[in-house]
Amino acid sequence: MSQAAAPTIVAIIPLYNGARFIEQSVRSVLDQTRPPDECLVVDDGSTDAGPALVADLATRLPVRLLQKSNGGQSSARNHGVAQSTSSLIAFLDQDDAWYPDHLETLLAPFAARPGDATLGWSYADLDEGDETGTLLTRQFLRTRPTAHPKRTVEACLRDDMFVLPSASLISRTAYEAVGGFDERLIGYEDDDFFIRLLDGGFDNVFIDRPVTLWRIYPHSTSYSPHMGRSRMIYLRKVLQAYGARPAGAGGTLARTAIAPRFVKALLGEYARAGRRHDDAGMEAALDAMRDLLLPHMAGLAGLALRLMIGALRMHGFGRIATQGRFGIARRLLRMPVDHRAALLQQQADEPRG
Repeated sequence: MSQAAAPTIVAIIPLYNGARFIEQSVRSVLDQTRPPDECLVVDDGSTDAGPALVADLATRLPVRLLQKSNGGQSSARNHGVAQSTSSLIAFLDQDDAWYPDHLETLLAPFAARPGDATLGWSYADLDEGDETGTLLTRQFLRTRPTAHPKRTVEACLRDDMFVLPSASLISRTAYEAVGGFDERLIGYEDDDFFIRLLDGGFDNVFIDRPVTLWRIYPHSTSYSPHMGRSRMIYLRKVLQAYGARPAGAGGTLARTAIAPRFVKALLGEYARAGRRHDDAGMEAALDAMRDLLLPHMAGLAGLALRLMIGALRMHGFGRIATQGRFGIARRLLRMPVDHRAALLQQQADEPRG
């Protein structure tokens, strides 16, 4: 019986105006204990010196620069995969960095299951750093309530998955089976991709130690203004794909998993819009709760959400609800939905002097 071919790995770094970080990111890829077989940097229409820096590195190091018009990070990732041939795919965001044993660690589950086409991806914990790379949180995933590894679609819909491409190694077979990243999304694209892998029948292995330094700061993609627009695309997408499926404890996934998660997310969007005096953004968040989530919430939860939306639409009250250190919207984010409505009604009934 013939043995499975040894796996090969491509490292793909999407680049957009990342001159400040890109050399460190590239060097972290090339300094691996198990070097990648291909290293690609995909310039997504940068207007800074980043591409020139990579072109210079490519004269001395085994890295290849690809250039395309701007289409977003998902588009850049997909382009890099299309231009590569390796059997395993490793992504790195331009402002993150791999620890030296990143690839060796993530490759181990694939090496232990040679020829197993059901293994879709391996992933690991990561350390959180600030813009300068200063360590903020060691083993960041341990600070989150999300369970690992991923086992059910329902659990993945209830909360952010916290599976980051920068800390993952993905089978090309699995990647191609689900069609890669959704290029409409600039935000939520990671959850969308990995939940489709899981729903497609692919297994995953979690390694409980950090292999990546993940930078998170106000100008990173996680804080991009595109996030709100992507949230609405992703919400509609998961409602259509999974909303009608039965939940484990009864009801549908829309009612028990999707709606509760996105009520909280949209309340956060509402609060942020209020703090920047964006009335249109506040209304858009309330409209989304009414049009997309309320139809899936029955009984007390549905009544509570209806009351909450009505109270937040009251003239002047919505602004009060978003302001100050103890703004009502901040408190709402920490409450069950039925408790939120009671607080809002109480505050709405109080006289405004």
